[in-house]
Amino acid sequence: MTDKTEAEDTITNTASRSAPSRLGRPPGERLPGPKTNVCSRSYFVVVMVFFHVYIINVIVLLLYVHYSSGQEDSRPDSPRHAPTSDKQNAQSPRPPSKAPLPRHIFLPRIEGIRVGHVQKLSLVPGKVHEMRTLSLKPLLFEIPGFLSEDECRIVMQLAQLKGLMESQLMVQDGQEELAKELSLSPEEIFNLLDINQDGQLQLHEVYILTHSRVRDGIWLTPENLQEIYVGLNADKDENGKKSRGKFNLIYHDESQLVRNSRHTWLYQGKGAHQVLQDIKTRVTRLTRLPSKLVDLSEPLQVVRYEQGGHYHAHHDSGPFYPETACTHTRLAANASTPFETSCRYITVLFYLNSVDGGGETAFPVADNRTFDEVSLIQNDVDLMDTRRNCDKSNLRVKPTKGKAVFWYNYLSDGKGWVGEQDEYALHGGCVVTHGTKWVANKWINIDPDYQRQARFEQLVGRVVTSQPKWLWVRSQLL
Repeated sequence: MTDKTEAEDTITNTASRSAPSRLGRPPGERLPGPKTNVCSRSYFVVVMVFFHVYIINVIVLLLYVHYSSGQEDSRPDSPRHAPTSDKQNAQSPRPPSKAPLPRHIFLPRIEGIRVGHVQKLSLVPGKVHEMRTLSLKPLLFEIPGFLSEDECRIVMQLAQLKGLMESQLMVQDGQEELAKELSLSPEEIFNLLDINQDGQLQLHEVYILTHSRVRDGIWLTPENLQEIYVGLNADKDENGKKSRGKFNLIYHDESQLVRNSRHTWLYQGKGAHQVLQDIKTRVTRLTRLPSKLVDLSEPLQVVRYEQGGHYHAHHDSGPFYPETACTHTRLAANASTPFETSCRYITVLFYLNSVDGGGETAFPVADNRTFDEVSLIQNDVDLMDTRRNCDKSNLRVKPTKGKAVFWYNYLSDGKGWVGEQDEYALHGGCVVTHGTKWVANKWINIDPDYQRQARFEQLVGRVVTSQPKWLWVRSQLL
């Protein structure tokens, strides 16, 4: 047993002494084991993580630059939209946005069928209203009993509580006062009216600027152009034109009171009196328009005409031209425009009381075969003068408590949007001969430029979500 153990030790010692010598290593040094891949794998993982993080950062940066540049392109003050020259600005006063917004709203339009046609409507639960077509040019309807007696009374009381202010009046003590009020000289007004700059005024040049705003919020409306309009037609040369000298004489010598009333505005949004909100909802159902368009329109205007009160024939909206901006979407325009107009697609007029005498709503040229500005004044009869010639109008609507009439101020463009101004929508208020007349107007504002209307809605949506509710309500009231 001993001999065997000693032999094994001898073999082991011999092997341990001979192995290093064969491997070329000194005695006592550990033999190297097989190499591991742990370090290589860790290095690869670190490199790949860094690479992916880098790629993700690059993608995020590109997306940020893309959306930031897109927002700046849509801003009105973006350098990309700055006019490069007067010629370019004249050809394209409102350059389109880089990416046009898709068309997602189409305006339904009620068919008139024929004069006298009656349609049944369900505007409030448990009641059926009848809507009758009054004319096709303009497309005009009446709905008796649209408002209840209580609703009429509440609206009048709210208007009195709010306080009524004098409506815009024509100065009667000479046109020098009108010049001071407008801060415009006769020469400046002539140059504004003389669109083709031929040194003479045609009747249509005065007519198309009604309800337009120029220079620092100054409005050129029938209120301050009526006497010029009448004078141009009454005293023109053989070519149907008015010279600059004749214009100055008219400007200083003619005067005419065009409106005599008091009015106020009633907010109809959230927080308003329930009756006012109900009326807005009913108007939305009547017109069949998207509620957003009605919500973003003007508040309810309430007007009171005392005995002798009237309003000469006028259009609620002006004609739309490339150099014209709508007042309600002006902030959404890409560039400044010299003229503004109140783009009121639909007018809904409510009679809040029955008038003892007079006070009809007159449509002088309703359903005429043709329309011509000159034909408004024939044989010294001015059809726009509802104070003297209201009985000469083609159509007159008698004010009856609770009744509503509504009409389209624009034609359709044939593609589901707003088209040209309907010239036949000329209307006015006849003189109140006995008693008092109370009416309310609900105008639905829509920009004929679809892209500008869509940008306006987006802009308002961002404002509403970014500011306190009380501040939004206050802005609507103002």
